[in-house]
Amino acid sequence: MSVNIAPSWEPHLREEFEKQYFTELTEFIKNDIKKYKIYPPGPLIFNAFEKCSFEDLKVVILGQDPYHGQGQANGLCFSVNDDVRFPPSLRNIFKEIKEDLGKDIPETGNLERWASQGVLLLNATLTVRAGMAGSHQKKGWEEFTDAVIKVISDKKEGVVFILWGAYAQKKGAIIDEQKHYVLKSAHPSPFSADRGFFGNKHFSKVNTYLEKAGKKPVDW
Repeated sequence: MSVNIAPSWEPHLREEFEKQYFTELTEFIKNDIKKYKIYPPGPLIFNAFEKCSFEDLKVVILGQDPYHGQGQANGLCFSVNDDVRFPPSLRNIFKEIKEDLGKDIPETGNLERWASQGVLLLNATLTVRAGMAGSHQKKGWEEFTDAVIKVISDKKEGVVFILWGAYAQKKGAIIDEQKHYVLKSAHPSPFSADRGFFGNKHFSKVNTYLEKAGKKPVDW
């Protein structure tokens, strides 16, 4: 696995690539690619960083695993490629946006349009075996993405962190809530969306916060 992270992120994360855990993670993925189909495709593993520069970042949405179905994952959490059917969680996200902001559900679930506005769509684990959810968990990715969250928390101010579900909230415990705005609710999964995701109004809350800070709101 070649690490070609966006130049804006490289100086902030360079030390991680030199650590033992990342060397072992790289070897694991190299070996796994020989035996399994891995998503997302190699060039898109670090796509979240390519599409949202460190300088422009103003919102972080934290996911867990890439989608493991054919043609779905594009390296951005909750996002799918153009012309791919919306997974249930993504459909619920769009439903909440419509209820919150009155925006129609879009034709595409590709969230690059959010990333280009400074929204980092970060999965805790950046790769997965086809058809095998969670197959690359606890191999080193979580340590890497913890480092990403800490770098953002330490080196930036006034970032909005969106933490949906218990997993994201536990992972986000390292965020300095004195410096940043943290939004928490149930996960948009059909199993939990009715228990606090629907009606959370996170999208309007993000934009209200950004506008008060003199930043451009996100066109969700």
